[in-house]
Amino acid sequence: MPATKILSRDGTLISLPDSAVQNLKNNFQGQLLQPGDSEFDTARKVWNGLIDRQPALIARCTGTADVVAAVNFARDHKLLLSVRSGGHNVSGAAIADNGLVIDLSRMRGVEVDDRHKIAKVEGGALLGDVDGETQKFNLAAPLGVVSQTGVAGLTLHGGLGWQVRKHGLTIDNLASVEIVAANGQILRASTQENEDLYWAIKGGGGNFGIVTSFEFNLHKLGPEVWMSAPVYPLGKAREVMTFCRDYMAEAPDELMVIGVYWTAPTIQAVPAQHYGQPVIILLGCYTGPPEQGLEAIQPLCSITEPIADLSAQMNWLEAQQFLDKDYPDGGLYYWKSLYVERFDEDLIATLATHTKKRPSLESSIDVWFLGGAMSRVPDFSTPFHKRDATVMVAIEANWHKHEDTDANIAWARDVYDDLQRFSDGAGYLNFPGFVEDKNNMLRACYGSNLPRLMKIKAKYDPDNMFPGLLNIAPDNPGE
Repeated sequence: MPATKILSRDGTLISLPDSAVQNLKNNFQGQLLQPGDSEFDTARKVWNGLIDRQPALIARCTGTADVVAAVNFARDHKLLLSVRSGGHNVSGAAIADNGLVIDLSRMRGVEVDDRHKIAKVEGGALLGDVDGETQKFNLAAPLGVVSQTGVAGLTLHGGLGWQVRKHGLTIDNLASVEIVAANGQILRASTQENEDLYWAIKGGGGNFGIVTSFEFNLHKLGPEVWMSAPVYPLGKAREVMTFCRDYMAEAPDELMVIGVYWTAPTIQAVPAQHYGQPVIILLGCYTGPPEQGLEAIQPLCSITEPIADLSAQMNWLEAQQFLDKDYPDGGLYYWKSLYVERFDEDLIATLATHTKKRPSLESSIDVWFLGGAMSRVPDFSTPFHKRDATVMVAIEANWHKHEDTDANIAWARDVYDDLQRFSDGAGYLNFPGFVEDKNNMLRACYGSNLPRLMKIKAKYDPDNMFPGLLNIAPDNPGE
């Protein structure tokens, strides 16, 4: 009888009888794909073209019942599994080599209750799906900054975006979730039900089950916002970034800014002599009253003489798509991050030096100026640990040719290692590289919240069916 070779949770390659696979198909409304099927190669690809993995089975779910069937199948056969939601994951954790992929990417529905300002979002939705529905009512959920980002991955590790200073992290606006647990039960987690699980998924990652839907609290926003985008020469880094740091310390919560050490874009608004040259772009979004937006961003645009100023008023959907073209599907990506303890002239100069060494001109070092509402939530209220961080540095290696992979990853790791002297080692878990040095990352990123997180993990997933991005296992608390 034909059999499927697939990995068990203990790493053993086992033979799964065809009858077992057929039984799953009989209880499944979606597609169950295997190598050789016409759609298999498309289904195993994710946004990051660096990830090239070969699962044994892909269960493309159409709804929660399919997720339950796939989870029960994985549990009964002790299979290695991974969960693909939006597929915009940098580390590749969504695709299990030789394992079972439970794929939610076709579950992208969004329902908006404009009266109560709540959106119910399926687990495979992208940010653009949510924005497209909520903006019909001039409402928005605090999500990320690229419309192709998956809602699930963004949310489960915190969620940084343009509204983080005004309304907090994405998890701070999460009202409830529907989640399929390891035992196959469908649970609701909120302040009224399974409160411990609700706490854990707000920053604890995909370690506790599969979230099939999220409920977000929405806020009035749009249709118009102001975006700042002055382009300054890298030689003015000290002057520009020092001013931006001091300005953001006093800026209204409605203004969020990312200082991007990057490359002058090849567009008409930028003088041709600057094409390909290293620059700093103060990319910001003002989400308050539009009539106050220009005044709020203007100081950022006149620190010194800019090469160009791409600032403009635009609608919220345009703002959310402003960066999309810089992160194309199938590009090669390796990102790491650190919260820094001090953002001084030494760090500013260090970032400029590393910017000049980039093997790819598409790579950037992004300085996220945080604070505001995010910092006013007590640290113990969610697993997300670095509430008091005012600056996060994201190291984004972006390139297109596979032969350039080693050089670009090495550059990002060199920057990361050099920046350790400015940090306590904690980073943003949506930019984790390949999750190297997992245990130290656990301790740094969850801090005193880690023991509580481990207890909840042991309660809801004692057999570690859902290793998640960081593979939190009950017998391995990162000691």
